[in-house]
Amino acid sequence: QVQLVESGGGLVQAGGSLRLTCEASGRTFSDLALAWFRQGPGKEREFVAATAWHDGKTDYADSVKGRFTIIRDNTQNTMYLQMKSLKPEDTAVYYCAARFRGPNLTRTWATYNDRGQGTQVTVSS
Repeated sequence: QVQLVESGGGLVQAGGSLRLTCEASGRTFSDLALAWFRQGPGKEREFVAATAWHDGKTDYADSVKGRFTIIRDNTQNTMYLQMKSLKPEDTAVYYCAARFRGPNLTRTWATYNDRGQGTQVTVSS
């Protein structure tokens, strides 16, 4: 089992930037397929970005492509989500998720065995 702890959320004005952090423990980090999801108020949880466990390839939802960057640091057992040009519609609880090996870059919440508690991001207009 993988333990995941998110941090870095907060209140930011539209157009601003934030960096979310997800610290992992319990498994060899480089063997983890990782992803960020989010759930906005009154919305379904949605995929944001993913990074593969064996080659570090990435995938992004269209809504964040070009604005968000997913970064994994295998030396620090940490994943980041660098967010820029934030919009009010980015307001959500952001969750990191992990799965030990297996298919990479999946966009489905249920395919990740381990999830964090979430960190709130609020973007004001």
